[in-house]
Amino acid sequence: MTKIDDVARLAGVSTATVSRALRGLPTVSAATRRRVLAAAEQLQYAVSPSASRLAGGRTGTVAVVVPRITRWFFGVVVEAAEDFFHRAGYDLLLHNLGGREQNRQRVLHAAHLHKRVDAIMLVATPLRASDVAALAALDLPGVTVSSGTTVPGWPCVRIDDVAAARIATRHLLDLGHRRIAHISGDPDDELAYSAHLDRRRGHQEELRAAGLHPDPSLDVESSFDIAGGTRATEELLRRGDPPTAIFAACDEMAMGALTALRDAGLRVPQDVSVIGIDDHALSGVLGLSTVAQPAVEQGRLGAQLLLDPLCGRSTDALVKPDGSVILDTRLVVRDSTAPVRAH
Repeated sequence: MTKIDDVARLAGVSTATVSRALRGLPTVSAATRRRVLAAAEQLQYAVSPSASRLAGGRTGTVAVVVPRITRWFFGVVVEAAEDFFHRAGYDLLLHNLGGREQNRQRVLHAAHLHKRVDAIMLVATPLRASDVAALAALDLPGVTVSSGTTVPGWPCVRIDDVAAARIATRHLLDLGHRRIAHISGDPDDELAYSAHLDRRRGHQEELRAAGLHPDPSLDVESSFDIAGGTRATEELLRRGDPPTAIFAACDEMAMGALTALRDAGLRVPQDVSVIGIDDHALSGVLGLSTVAQPAVEQGRLGAQLLLDPLCGRSTDALVKPDGSVILDTRLVVRDSTAPVRAH
């Protein structure tokens, strides 16, 4: 069995240099690192994770916390982050809160992460002042992804949710729609993240910019999923005088809206146009117009912002002075939106 000493002899360096080179530390020159990697490949040397971690005083593990792993956006972000971590030799410790407050408290307040991980990624995880204090006490680097809550010293990767909602609403306005409903997340959910609040605000701002007053009867809250979108749309239809268009706070809610409209005998987009935000993997199949957000890029970039400092690399070129990294969104027009029909 090949040992690290064998690699060191073949590369002509010390075992400590081999260890540093294989862990990607910046104290090893590029030429030396190439020589070590070539020797390791020639000898088919596999780094022992436990030995490497002990040598560096690290666990080699990053914690990723998500509200619900079954939701499309969270799953895509975690998969992209995990791929980046694994390529860098790190393991991912996933904490799926399952939408329950008690799980959030257990992870953030019971020293659950102490000495188990080298860094933390919070994906759309709502935080209170006491949570921020608990995270600070861990004294670990971290990053938030798609979060409205900032943690001092942590970068935040996200989109501009207000701007994304304005893009969606402007698309409907440009098609001539004026009676535009909005279905949004329920703020009373145990783990109600803030994106849907910003999206409602953007929707209302765009209506006002067009000279329209937001109509409370066209605003319905429900769970941030397909079933919630179905229930919210059914409630809209029960109120009478249905809207000519629906802007859903996420694509999954928009899919629920499509189901409810179909069951009510209404045609999309002839009777009601529908648009969401995300560009869910099924949106193209369903012909759903949407405002696409780069979910994969958010996960990859969040992982990079965690690991670069651990490897001695600067992130200044990526992060704004306020600690944010805001990624672009784009309008994707499909079959679910069309000009308003004359009534």
